[in-house]
Amino acid sequence: MSIKQNLDTVLKEIESHAERVGKDKKDIILIAVTKTVDISTIEEAINCGVTHVGENKPQEMVRKYEIIGKKVKWHFIGTLQTNKVKYIIDKVDLIHSLDRISLCQEIDKRAKSIDKVIDCLVQVNISKEDTKHGVMEEEAIDFIQNVSTNFSNIKIKGLMGMAPYSENKEDARVYFKKLKDLSKKIENINLHNVDMEYLSMGMSNDFGVAIEEGSNIVRVGTAIFGERDYSL
Repeated sequence: MSIKQNLDTVLKEIESHAERVGKDKKDIILIAVTKTVDISTIEEAINCGVTHVGENKPQEMVRKYEIIGKKVKWHFIGTLQTNKVKYIIDKVDLIHSLDRISLCQEIDKRAKSIDKVIDCLVQVNISKEDTKHGVMEEEAIDFIQNVSTNFSNIKIKGLMGMAPYSENKEDARVYFKKLKDLSKKIENINLHNVDMEYLSMGMSNDFGVAIEEGSNIVRVGTAIFGERDYSL
């Protein structure tokens, strides 16, 4: 299957699940996850209509940004080391992985230096898996209140989370529902520089269920670009 055919299939599935819960497909942001994808293939996807790209390594984002530039909106979706913030701060449109105060301090400092307010999502370890990053659900509100009070160059725009991988996509539903419920709680607190505009959840294997449970950002790689060798 070509990238265009894959993309069309993904977009139809987004539309189908959105309609099922009374949403408009236009309100769902599709991020094409371009980990290990070469630049010519990314540009092919852009020519097919991709407008949001997600990278999980700073050096890869920088390398690709230097060629592709502002043709797309750039999302950083991986674990972000504090010493790598400086490389992406002037390029990224949304950071999905805010999960610790040391990272907030670095993002805030670097953002101030270029007179920019950085949009971020707080990553929540909603499944409580040791292999996943993110703040724990029960600590998320305190963490966000801390960011709201102390880091004026960070704007929290929502939450990001991942369900455990399962062959049965329905297994993910309970985790997505939890994250949506947490999002509603935070929205009701009315914190400065915090709004729950975005809920980033759902990947190639479970984005349909995620949309039904409130996701409006889905991060899709394999379903667009095919299986890749992540050891490269």
